[in-house]
Amino acid sequence: MNEKYEQLLVTLKSLIEDNKYDFTILANASALIYDSLDNLNWVGFYILKDNSLHLGPFVGKPACINIPLSKGVCGYTITTNQTQVVANVNEFKGHIACDSNSKSEICVPLHLNGKTIGLLDIDAPIYDRFSEIDAKYLEDAVKIIEIELSKTNIKLFD
Repeated sequence: MNEKYEQLLVTLKSLIEDNKYDFTILANASALIYDSLDNLNWVGFYILKDNSLHLGPFVGKPACINIPLSKGVCGYTITTNQTQVVANVNEFKGHIACDSNSKSEICVPLHLNGKTIGLLDIDAPIYDRFSEIDAKYLEDAVKIIEIELSKTNIKLFD
C-alpha cells in the first residue's frame, strides 16, 4: 500500500503544481485519489464558508450540498481540526447519509495561511476501509494541495 501512496503523492504534485486555479487543483486531486485507490465510492472537498461546509469539487454520486458544523464526520473534522477515520459511519453520532452505500469514511482538514478552509472527504462502500496509514498519506496529500493552493491567483476561499 505504501508504494501506491508514494506514487499517488508524486503524481499529485506533478499534476497540480503551478496551477493558478484552486478549483482545478481540487478537481484533479479528487479524480486522482479516486482513480488511484481501491474500494472508494466518493472523493471530494467541502469548503468552509459562513460557518458551514459547502460542496466543492468531487468524484462520485451526487452529495450533500451544505453541511452544518454540528453534523456528521465532516462537521466534526472541522470543529476538532483533526483527521477523522471512521470504520463504520452508521455508528458515528450525527452521521449524514448522503449515500447509503457508504460504510466507512476519512476526512482530512484543509488549511490555507494557517486558517482551516475546508476538508478532503473520502467514503468507501466497505467497513474498516481506512487505517492510520491511509490517514498519514492522505494528510501528506493535503499538505501538497495546501502548498499549491497558497500559490493560486484565483481563489474560492476569500
